[in-house]
Amino acid sequence: MAESAVPATVAGIPADKSPRTARGRKTQRALLDAAAAEFGEKGFHESSVVSITARAGVALGSFYTYFASKDALFRALVRDMSDRVRDVVAPMLIQPADAITREGAALAAFLGFARDHKEIYRIIDEAEFVVPDEWHRHYERTAQRIVERLREGEMRGEVSGPIDEVHGWALMGMNVFLGLRFGVQDGSRPLDEVAGIANALIRKGLS
Repeated sequence: MAESAVPATVAGIPADKSPRTARGRKTQRALLDAAAAEFGEKGFHESSVVSITARAGVALGSFYTYFASKDALFRALVRDMSDRVRDVVAPMLIQPADAITREGAALAAFLGFARDHKEIYRIIDEAEFVVPDEWHRHYERTAQRIVERLREGEMRGEVSGPIDEVHGWALMGMNVFLGLRFGVQDGSRPLDEVAGIANALIRKGLS
């Protein structure tokens, strides 16, 4: 990633560990990416700071400039991956279409992310036991964003209401398991086709 493309901050990292230079942000990004690969392959308990820094090409002593511990790195990674999913989906939600069509486009974008970053499933699953507060945050905020989008669609007359929290969790659950099946387990099915079938189900239920 070019230095100009590196985000200024990464959510979930204490201010005293937040890099102040482009080079520092690039190093921190390398550690997060290496941690995603390492935790995704080995799990939290079998991974080590030594193996993560080696994968990232970062000196072991430099690790603690950016993260206080392996636990702190994992916490930051869970929030970072959650935010990356949000950012991948976001452009699909501003296109000129009705609410349900946008949800289908958002699902297709998420499926593509899941296919490219299969490790997210193992990392989020382990978060329930390693950083349960971040695990709750990930799902609660994801569901809440869906609810807010559906309520906006309801106000425009594009979605039948009343929209409830249950709708958000139901759609999120569907998306999560479609990502598991067609992002992680089966990489051959066209993602637009999968999203289209799921979106037709949503349209029949909410239009």
